[in-house]
Amino acid sequence: MRSDRVLVVGAGVGGLVAALELAANGVEVVLLERAAAPGGKMREVQIAGLGLDAGPTVFTMRWVFEELFDAVGARLDEHLTLRAAHTLARHAWASGSAEVAQLDLFADLEQSVAAIGDFAGAADARGYREFSARAQGIYRTLERPFLRSPRPNPLSLAGRVGLRGLPGLVRISPFATLWGALGQYFHDPRLRQLFGRYATYCGSSPFLAPATLMLVAHVEREGVWLVEGGMHRIAETLAALAQQRGAVIRYGAAVDRLLVQDGRACGAVLASGETVAAGAVIFNGDVAALAGGLLGEGTQRSVARQPASQRSLSAVTWNLVAPTHGFPLLRHNVFFSGDYRAEFHQLGAESRLPADPTVYVCAQDRGDADASAAPGGPERLLCLVNAPPTGDRLPLNPTELAQCEERTFHRLARCGLHIERQPAQTLLTTPADFERLFPATGGALYGQASHGWKASFTRPGARSRLPGLYLAGGSTHPGPGVPMAALSGRLAAASVLHDMARPRASMPRLPAAAMPGGTSTR
Repeated sequence: MRSDRVLVVGAGVGGLVAALELAANGVEVVLLERAAAPGGKMREVQIAGLGLDAGPTVFTMRWVFEELFDAVGARLDEHLTLRAAHTLARHAWASGSAEVAQLDLFADLEQSVAAIGDFAGAADARGYREFSARAQGIYRTLERPFLRSPRPNPLSLAGRVGLRGLPGLVRISPFATLWGALGQYFHDPRLRQLFGRYATYCGSSPFLAPATLMLVAHVEREGVWLVEGGMHRIAETLAALAQQRGAVIRYGAAVDRLLVQDGRACGAVLASGETVAAGAVIFNGDVAALAGGLLGEGTQRSVARQPASQRSLSAVTWNLVAPTHGFPLLRHNVFFSGDYRAEFHQLGAESRLPADPTVYVCAQDRGDADASAAPGGPERLLCLVNAPPTGDRLPLNPTELAQCEERTFHRLARCGLHIERQPAQTLLTTPADFERLFPATGGALYGQASHGWKASFTRPGARSRLPGLYLAGGSTHPGPGVPMAALSGRLAAASVLHDMARPRASMPRLPAAAMPGGTSTR
């Protein structure tokens, strides 16, 4: 067994960050990735010779990466070009008539207050101001005792906030649903729908997720950033930095099983038959793969098994290169269904695609402020609708997919957006495809759904039940999405360094984090 080497399995954001931080601390690191490029869910696909983001599209909490880069002796702005978005997203609703209602949200609070007042009236504008203050309070209460903690539980959380913090802990409303809490601030059902959408950032239903997720509104308003070159550029940058600091990254290296000897993880066997020994292993993949035995019997009990009923949402996506006309697209756009409750009932209780889906459209070639700056011809698009995570047991048949496509683009057309689609320049991804990319998930994109107050405490932490096996990624604490996955990688690296008792094994200074800016389910 190689006691001085750490093996990282999976080059998603969490694995890349863990490998980078360990290598920067002088640890011998080998990162194994079965794909031909880094990124995991932060995928890029090629259409008509163009690279399109096919995973996360929203970059938040820039300071997570600023502090990471600082910890490894680099500067974020020397490696990535980021531009702050002033308009966070454009939202649209098609009524029974031909009229289309439109609302933009802004990073500036007063601009959003004014826009909501024009859209829904003075009472809801005041409600938004109160809602924003509540979201900020929830964030401040949870930032250090929960988000920075290796694996909090209710008792440790209460202990960390102390007596002075207990009133704030009560105000985070863990026992109320997000949808129910929104009714305290907004009379217009469209605004409840808009802010209820934040539950989908972690693949959950606003009717079941806790009101705590209101904090996402504060994090978005703190900053959404546009990444020059696309989101995949983040993964490429992390991989390059890790290699510069000594990490070895092997692509096309599929892991068949993890090695366990004397009750401890000690390496991996590749699909090729090669054995890679190590003193510790960080698994950066969905923990369902471990519990399901996909990495060998020796690791099955390293994490608790979660029933399929607790999976987060999946998605059906279309990456396209196509001309558009009619609707003034910005970078981030949401076209809402006519009945949100029915939509999530069909996704959850009925495990089927909704008859009237909400559609998120990322127009990758657009900016955030002036729709007149649209491309003159075909543009890069990602269209996404939520789907049940049943890609392993109930894959969608051609008829269901055809109906989903018709309903999706009909919703867009009702809102005035017309996309001139060509099959040769369209790439469809279904829950079954996501299952193949991320095995044992059924296509779920966010690990376990955040339904009920206990869900946030049941994600495994950086240390698994098996000595020598550490965990990173969106299915672990603190949750899914780009910044959360980065934090999980830092927590895993810190745990390994601590357990190796190296001189620099102190816990890295972790940044504030709150929002899972993951594959967008706007």
